[in-house]
Amino acid sequence: MSQHIDLAEFLFRRLYEVGLRAVHGVPGDFNLTALDYIKPAGLDWVGNCNELNAGYAADGYGRIKGIGALITTYGVGELSAINAIAGAYVERSPLVHIVGTPARALQQRGAKLHHSLCNGSPDDYSVFAEMCAKITVAQENLMDASAATYQIDQALITCIQRKRPVYIQLPADMVEAKVPLSALSRPLDTSPSPNDADAEKAAADLIIWRISQAKQPFILVDAGASRYGMAAETNALVQATGFPTATTPFGKGIVDETLPNFHGVYGTVGDHVYVPWVEKCDLVLYIGPFQNNVNTYYFKTIPEPSKTVTLDEDSVVIGSLNNEAQKWLLHPAGVLRQVLAQLDPSMLTQYAEYPDLPNLRAHLDNLAAPQPSDLLTQDTFWRRISKFFEPGDIIMTETGTPSTGGRDFVLPQQTTLVNSGVWLSIGYMLGSSQGVALAQRDLAAEGSRTGRTILFEGDGSFQMTAQELSTIIHKRLDMIIFLINNDGYTIERLVHGKDEVYNDIAPWRYLEAPHCFGAPTDGSYKTTTARASNWGELMQIISNDDFKYGSGLRMVEIMMDRMDAPVILKRLLESYSASAS
Repeated sequence: MSQHIDLAEFLFRRLYEVGLRAVHGVPGDFNLTALDYIKPAGLDWVGNCNELNAGYAADGYGRIKGIGALITTYGVGELSAINAIAGAYVERSPLVHIVGTPARALQQRGAKLHHSLCNGSPDDYSVFAEMCAKITVAQENLMDASAATYQIDQALITCIQRKRPVYIQLPADMVEAKVPLSALSRPLDTSPSPNDADAEKAAADLIIWRISQAKQPFILVDAGASRYGMAAETNALVQATGFPTATTPFGKGIVDETLPNFHGVYGTVGDHVYVPWVEKCDLVLYIGPFQNNVNTYYFKTIPEPSKTVTLDEDSVVIGSLNNEAQKWLLHPAGVLRQVLAQLDPSMLTQYAEYPDLPNLRAHLDNLAAPQPSDLLTQDTFWRRISKFFEPGDIIMTETGTPSTGGRDFVLPQQTTLVNSGVWLSIGYMLGSSQGVALAQRDLAAEGSRTGRTILFEGDGSFQMTAQELSTIIHKRLDMIIFLINNDGYTIERLVHGKDEVYNDIAPWRYLEAPHCFGAPTDGSYKTTTARASNWGELMQIISNDDFKYGSGLRMVEIMMDRMDAPVILKRLLESYSASAS
């Protein structure tokens, strides 16, 4: 038996080892030979319609499975994917971007190759890597077989630990470079380095003291609670303390929404408003913050630092009214475990009663049942559709009216919400849903998860990445799509240009799309399409067991008025307009 293997084999076997089961991408002349190693490594090849969509899909896969991978060709391919990589970077999705590059000798002499800038300089072959360095946390160029296995290992460790994309260049003549088989015998350790025990205890002790002294505490959970590996500890803290708890828009879905002390998304408009109450709190436990304008209602829901304990990616900061804030460079999950171990029920008895904070589940239960002829309007649609959700579902909301309306969802236990809280690239969710549905299937095959993938997509966003419906069909994925047809870019109409042509989109026959994109007619893969203009039509569709629990692609076109939008969105835009003037 040979003591060496090809470098590409090492790369894809390492990816399999860390949990990857599928590689997304587009074939190109500088990556073709590398693609031959994907299937033998136990990985599924997902050929997407273009590199941007492949990046979106790999991002979605990584958010659910723990790591995603994308392979493109040099230059034209990698630049087509760069928007998706940037989104994964800012929203913290673990993604490995593999770029097939020209042979080393061609690079070193600055050969004027297709896909290059053709300046005749070796610098041509570093310019795209320099671009990608701004949106990845590690960059490795596999130019030397003696160092390549170490480079790959370090990139994968960094990707998983930092929850951000990494960039690996694989020259065409390095695909078959021989590396020691023994390098695979060293398992990758992707666990974070342990905290300093004394520092961790000191931080936890001070947090416990702050809890014991607080008269009006509050827990605010953001997306970092899941990104930084402390979702379980966060939920345990919410349950153990009973403190009033909310999430940011980007953090929705992390906290168990069936808990009595959960009070929805903390915001400044709609049914989520209790800013004055939070401003009176003397302790805010702020877990995993993502402080951008969209996620903080234009910076109005960021807690007062002096009253706040902030648990971030690699630090714990405890504010003080009288002194400077104290900061420890620690992994926050370990600190939370220490806090949970020290919590004494006696220090929580003073929190037996709270003011009347929002209760979205009660709001849902108190909604009058719609009449069959009632139109589907966004003031109640998002809340009412919550009754369709079940434990295990992964629910996805595209940027625009779905993402904003989704703040009103009332979620069951063990559901996951995928939304965009920072990058807001419309069209992301359809591509991402392909990766999410595939990850959902891979996890089910491993016995660790079952559930549905449910996408809420706007008509304008759908047109951005519609080709990926063909990949969903080709890979026989199970998915439910609610396509909101409101005749164009409604959110843009509300911002500016209500009746302007630039906010219009071409009218499509959306329900014919599955047939156009190759849905089989022989029964090998079921495709269901329907249209709903009122509640009677929608309830008839979604109450059918084949639709609720069946397989294949189930796509419903939801007809809504072009200027209809969630109440939250309308009020947000009104407040932004007022503040700007």
